[in-house]
Amino acid sequence: MPEHHPIRGALLCIAALALFACLDTTTKYLTQTHAVPLIVGVRYLGNLALMVAFLGPTHGRQMVRTRRTGLVWIRALCLAVASLLIGLGLERMPVAEVTAITFLSPILLVAVAGRLLGERVGWVGWTAALAGFAGVMLIVRPGSDILASGAAFVLGAVLLNLGYQLLSRVLAASESTFALLFYTALAGSIIYGLAMPWYLEDRAPSLLEAAMFASLGLFGGVGHFMFTAAFRHAPASLIAPLNYIQLLWAGLLGWLVFGHIPDAQSLLGMAIVAGSGVLVALRTRRPPEKRTA
Repeated sequence: MPEHHPIRGALLCIAALALFACLDTTTKYLTQTHAVPLIVGVRYLGNLALMVAFLGPTHGRQMVRTRRTGLVWIRALCLAVASLLIGLGLERMPVAEVTAITFLSPILLVAVAGRLLGERVGWVGWTAALAGFAGVMLIVRPGSDILASGAAFVLGAVLLNLGYQLLSRVLAASESTFALLFYTALAGSIIYGLAMPWYLEDRAPSLLEAAMFASLGLFGGVGHFMFTAAFRHAPASLIAPLNYIQLLWAGLLGWLVFGHIPDAQSLLGMAIVAGSGVLVALRTRRPPEKRTA
């Protein structure tokens, strides 16, 4: 049974979100000159290599031992496919807008957590879900600069990420953080490692590009380690609203790196989505201890 330390879980989540924003910004920068499957493949292979090198010698058994192996693999595959869809979305859309749309996942997680995980969120979760959906519709409205194909890719990733986050909470009771992280990296490495030969390029990357490629595994690996660990200390109904802090990081990095500032309607949509998270944060309650076994 995972212990409940809400503050620790919140801090782990916030740190993970900063790394995820760096990951998305770096990915978008690289999509300007490289194929998305290649970028995602390098990220997962780098993540796996770091795990084997630094965690393997001391946590090798914890990394490979699982109790609910099937669910562990399903969770890993959800994230692997979602990563590709997010990359395709970032290729077509600004970082802040992609981030805002992905926030449908934590909102929906709050809505379903009560039924599936026994976490008491009441009517607030459903209100937040509807408000968050309305906010996303403002961002991807007809006539905006958002490409429909990019929004479709990101919405597909939202559904997969919902499954990933839900399974993260479910499996935290029986699986070690090391195992969850390892199988996530392994699944992505297998899928995109097999696909990479079709996307290899003739030219060698520049020193800057090589450094950015190398950072992908670090941002992704450490970020998902912290995010997975956060679910061991706090309920999904608390972690979900904290995800909106990533909007601040994404907006700042999008402005600094790409000079992008969302228009007024997109900013309103983002504010509505973030406001939905604040509403949930103020009203959610911890689940009874007897339901977290």
